Amino acid sequence: MVYHELMTFSELSSYFRKLEETSSRISMTEILAELFRTVSTEEIGMVCYLLQGRVAPLYEPIEFGIADKLMMRAIAQAYSVELSFVTRTFKEFGDMGLAAENLAHKVKTPKSAHVVSIPHVFDVLKKVAETGGGGSQEEKIQLLSGLLSEASSSSARYIARIPLGKMRLGFSDMTILDAFSWMLTGDKTHRPTLEAAFDVRPDLGYIGEQVKKHGVHGVSHVNAVVGAPILSALCQRLPDAVEMIKKMGEVDVEPKYDGVRTQIHWTRTENREQKIFVQSYSRNLENTTAMYPELKHVAAQLHARSVILDSEAVGYDAKNDRYIPFQETVTRKRKHDIASVQSSVPLRFFVFDILNIDGKDIMDEPLSKRRAILEKTIQKGNVLCISPHIVTSDVEELRSYHREQIKKGLEGAVVKKWDSSYVPGRRAFNWVKFKEEGRVGKLTDTVDCVVMGYYEGEGKRSGFGIGAFLVGVRKNETFVTITKIGTGVSDEQWKTLKTIFNKHSSKEKPKGYIDVDKTLTPDTWIDPAVVVEIAADDITVSPIHGAGYALRFPRLVRVRDDKGPHDATSTEELKRMYHNQESIEMNRTKNNKQ
Repeated sequence: MVYHELMTFSELSSYFRKLEETSSRISMTEILAELFRTVSTEEIGMVCYLLQGRVAPLYEPIEFGIADKLMMRAIAQAYSVELSFVTRTFKEFGDMGLAAENLAHKVKTPKSAHVVSIPHVFDVLKKVAETGGGGSQEEKIQLLSGLLSEASSSSARYIARIPLGKMRLGFSDMTILDAFSWMLTGDKTHRPTLEAAFDVRPDLGYIGEQVKKHGVHGVSHVNAVVGAPILSALCQRLPDAVEMIKKMGEVDVEPKYDGVRTQIHWTRTENREQKIFVQSYSRNLENTTAMYPELKHVAAQLHARSVILDSEAVGYDAKNDRYIPFQETVTRKRKHDIASVQSSVPLRFFVFDILNIDGKDIMDEPLSKRRAILEKTIQKGNVLCISPHIVTSDVEELRSYHREQIKKGLEGAVVKKWDSSYVPGRRAFNWVKFKEEGRVGKLTDTVDCVVMGYYEGEGKRSGFGIGAFLVGVRKNETFVTITKIGTGVSDEQWKTLKTIFNKHSSKEKPKGYIDVDKTLTPDTWIDPAVVVEIAADDITVSPIHGAGYALRFPRLVRVRDDKGPHDATSTEELKRMYHNQESIEMNRTKNNKQ
């Protein structure tokens, strides 16, 4: 491919710097729109991936495998300085990018840096990500040091940050979609169309190329395809069974499994025995295929040429007919020694939806029709199991089915509108989770929070270096505080949490954290990466926390490795939960009087 070098990587870095220096969402959108207008059609896809700190879509299993120590060795080699000097500089700035830029500035003259193109930087970084096996670390160091030595000092900041996954630009995928629209018309007019395309093809590089080439009409042909995950439909919240039937009418009710959301993409050629393609993806768009070798053996269960299935991977002990707890199930997500874990934690994939069959997108079909197709497609077997269900519009039948699931050790039920299409995200009350009803305390559901920082421990906990942590929820594309967690955590958990948190520590407050009261400032900030599930007695109004609400008697349920920051509970959801608990309390009082 011939590239039109309309922009150097140094010029691209100047846009990165502008983005880094502003916290205004509108300004970020305008800066991105200007960038997308300026780069060539050949470059825009690469730029979109680099903005994400990637060299491929999120769902492709391509990772850099670069840690701080390896990057410091590459920097030392690039600038011919002692490793100890790089280490001291890194500690001084607390940011590898700033350390690299500072060192490059000291050793380079303006003429010593070559004019490095975007495609060249992209290609080298892609080689870094694809390099593996024996001697790969040394090869990665050679590639990175060579790239740093030929690039400008301003470029060094981002060349060092990208492989570490720490771009620190502070915007989400949705801002990039806004910028695509802004590039075309100077406003967000096309955001709904672009987001609909992103829902079924979450590849910003691909969408950017189509928009750059053909305008907004370039995404009109984007459909679900095997090998590219669809954003998962997610559950809303309603206070109780009465409200569910009132709002949703006739509903499909299924068990709510405590497992790992898994989207299965499978196809075969006409020769059934020769070529089988199978991939699986988490709700975070992570490619999890290597973790689930069972899926290679489902051909006999599938009566189709190709399918995209939505399922929950659940640890299941067939011998004793019991579900394995979530914390054991997620051990299957490890990337090494999979065979031994497979035998100790056998899985079943409870399939509850089908989104595409034989290349035909059926997401817009009603659930009733999709369910009928699903039941004809999956044959009985030991890997794929069709999730059981009932269809009802009766409140008491719904409650009875929910109680049955609780007795089985499940979380409750998922309630779905029987005539609804498959809608990615939480955009409609098509799916609602039904976890508890009538418990002591008013909050019947947990809250998924992003860890924002932690506090050093006192007394016994001083040995752990952590005694409490601050968590927040999503407010549009930023995060606001909701509570501190300092109780209900075992000594072993504190040690584990400290290790996890330190992988994402930040010297400065991440730019996406807003409205943090000075009394809540943690000793160590954490980049938005770790999601925890928090239970509480109820939600109260708070004048201190940025969410406007706080959790009363909060307690850690677990770390959610299967969720990312974008999956955190939003302030809109939190507000609904607050009002739902009021409805629950009113209904409870009313029933007691009767």
